[in-house]
Amino acid sequence: MKRFCFLTMLLATAFIGCNKSSDSELRVIQDSGTATGTQSDGSGKTQSVAFVTNQIADFWKISEAGCNDAEKDFDVDVEVRMPSQATAVEQKRIVEDLLTAGVKAIAISPIDADNQVDWLNSIAAKVPLITHDSDAPAADRLMYIGMDNYAAGRACGELIKQALPDGGKVMLFIGRLEQDNSKFRRQGVIDVLLGRDRDMDYYRTQTNSWDPVDGEISGDKYTILGTITDQGKPEVAQAKAEDSLNTYPDINAMVGLFEYNPPACHKALEKADKLGKVKLIGFDENDITLQAIKDGTCTGTIVQNPYAYGYESVRVLTALLNGDQGAIPESKYLDIPPRAITKENVDEFWADLKAKKGL
Repeated sequence: MKRFCFLTMLLATAFIGCNKSSDSELRVIQDSGTATGTQSDGSGKTQSVAFVTNQIADFWKISEAGCNDAEKDFDVDVEVRMPSQATAVEQKRIVEDLLTAGVKAIAISPIDADNQVDWLNSIAAKVPLITHDSDAPAADRLMYIGMDNYAAGRACGELIKQALPDGGKVMLFIGRLEQDNSKFRRQGVIDVLLGRDRDMDYYRTQTNSWDPVDGEISGDKYTILGTITDQGKPEVAQAKAEDSLNTYPDINAMVGLFEYNPPACHKALEKADKLGKVKLIGFDENDITLQAIKDGTCTGTIVQNPYAYGYESVRVLTALLNGDQGAIPESKYLDIPPRAITKENVDEFWADLKAKKGL
C-alpha cells in the first residue's frame, strides 16, 4: 500500500509520493485528511478495506498492529481511521469519505448504535459491513467481532470485590453510555456488586432493565456512588476524577471502564496523595495502568484483545470480498474473550503486548 504526504506551501501545493516501507507499513489517518482509497502496487491488487474506530486512543494502536499484519497476510490495502472527535458526526464524515474514495468493505465500532441504525443500514447496502469492539445488533451489519462486554463487566466487578472484600463505596468512570459496549460493561459491574445472577440476554429482552445513571445504587455491601462520563476526553476524565475525590472523601474505589479512564484516575489519586489508599480497578492495557499494577497501586485490569479485533476484521472482510460467505459464522459473532490482568501475570502480558506492537 502506498502512503501519501501532503505539504501545503504558501503559493503552491506540492504532492509528494511516499513509497511504501519495506515492512508494508500501514497508513493511518487520524484527523480530517482525505482518504486515498484503493491503491495499486503494480501487482493487480485492487481491494481495500477500512477499520474505523470510535476515537483516538492507545488501545486502537494495538488494533492497528493487527490490521498491519493482516494487510500483509491477506494481500489487501487497509485504511485505519480514528475520529479526532469522539462523535457520531465525525465518524459519519470519515466513513462517507472512505466510500467516496472507493473503499470496498468496512469494519466499524459504532459510537451511538441506537441512533446510527438507519445510517449503518445505508452503508451495509453499499459495501460489506461488520462491527468490532462495540456492536449494533439492530443494524444490518453482517457480524460482530469482539467480546461479551457484559461478561467483561462482571469480571471487572470480581476485581472490585477482590480489592474490597468487606464492601465499600465505588465510583465508575466511562467515556459515554450511548455505545452498546459501554452499557453492558457498566451493568456487568453493577450486577456483580449487587449479587445479581443475570446475563446479556436479560438486558436484550427486558425493557427498562438498566440501572439508572444518576444517583446512588446500593446493595448489602457495596454502594455505586455514580457513573461519570467524559465523552472520550482524557483531560475531562482526570478533572472529573479529581472532583470525585473532593466530593466523596470516603470513597473506597475508582473504576475506569475505558482505556484512558484508569490513567486519569491514577493521576487524580497521585495528585491527592491517595494512591493505594483508594483502590483503583481498570479496563484495557494502557501502560500507566500496567505499571500501576506492577507497583501495587492498581488491583488489576480487564483486557480485551484489540490486536485480534484488527486482524480478524481484515481477515473477514477480505474473505467476503473474495466471495467466501463462510467467513460469517452462523451466530454472526466472533467471540474474543477478555482476560483479567493482575500482579501475577502482568509481566508476561506486557511483554507479549510489546512484541505485538513491535516495541
